[in-house]
Amino acid sequence: MPDGNAISEGGSAAWSARPMPRAEETLRALLARADIRCDGGRSWDLRVNDARFYQRVLAQGTLGLGEAYMDGWWDCDALDEMVFRATRARLDEHATLDARTALTVAASVVLNLQTRARAHHVARQHYDLGNEFFAAMLDPAMQYSCARFDGTDDLAEAQRRKLDLICRKLGLEPGMRLLDIGCGWGGLAKHAAQHHGCEVVGITISREQQSYAAEACRGLPVEIRRQDYRDLAERFDRIVSVGMLEHVGSKNYRRYMEIAHRSLAEDGLFLCHTIAGNAPRTNTDPWITKYIFPNSMLPSAAQVARAAEGLFVLEDVHGFGADYDRTLLAWERNFHCAWGQFRERYGERFRRMWRYYLLSCAGAFRARTMQVYQFLFSKHGIVGGWPSVR
Repeated sequence: MPDGNAISEGGSAAWSARPMPRAEETLRALLARADIRCDGGRSWDLRVNDARFYQRVLAQGTLGLGEAYMDGWWDCDALDEMVFRATRARLDEHATLDARTALTVAASVVLNLQTRARAHHVARQHYDLGNEFFAAMLDPAMQYSCARFDGTDDLAEAQRRKLDLICRKLGLEPGMRLLDIGCGWGGLAKHAAQHHGCEVVGITISREQQSYAAEACRGLPVEIRRQDYRDLAERFDRIVSVGMLEHVGSKNYRRYMEIAHRSLAEDGLFLCHTIAGNAPRTNTDPWITKYIFPNSMLPSAAQVARAAEGLFVLEDVHGFGADYDRTLLAWERNFHCAWGQFRERYGERFRRMWRYYLLSCAGAFRARTMQVYQFLFSKHGIVGGWPSVR
């Protein structure tokens, strides 16, 4: 389990560059495009605690911004609103790109960063932080994906409605065999078995998730495997994938769809729930890559559709990305309330990292630069059409 020093790379001790001439003036002018002030009095304004902040952000962009926050070089009361304003104003289009970030982008274009070997990086760094940590932040069903706030403000109920929506879209019936690719902590598998009478196979590459999910589903017709999706060699009546495609990578989208196709019964349905960007991309924000989700990549709706061409008929697309803003804010509240029990284990820099992760993502979803889509596929098209479920 990592301690508070496990993520110290890139900290203030490592930052020794001399101040950039006019760096403060330049950055203040850039932020002003989004009506953000340094040391202003509004909740979304920045409070600069270290003058080196200005040069660091100009030199390293979003990576420098996130690391400077982790190091305590700046603060903001409404960090999510600040990121919303900066994102909505497209400040990234005016920022510089340092050599290290450029190399990260170039590597993602040339290399396949989501190979079988690399796939386990995100499990070790992120999902294996500890089940008790995620249990304190998430809802009782341990859903680490966008909830459906449709007529409720309660996180647990919103996640239950998301699970129910998925099961109704798939038309689950007793005796059906369901495959859950990237099953997380088993909440969907448990829901499908308990409320729809399905037999479920869930796969994950996280040791911590497998252990938790197997215990949570004990006594139900659910099998939780620690398995890579590329090793699947069985047929299922239905397939579901929630929050998995973000870890597959653009070089592997087609293969992912091919594996889902060969694993699905001829009259089956496949639901793919994913975060998506507004345009195709080959890289992820460098701060997110370094500290949160290594080797991750958001598909666009077009990339998902192209990957499925010739394999599936697209029956339905349902977007509700605005709900992720509310989901992330609920997680941050839970994290804040529970922090006392994790302070000694993870340390202050981790707390600031995690808060920045949750609130900056909330701001990005609020700005609508990231979306959530549920794609529903059939192999040959449903005769008479698919009855829309919402």
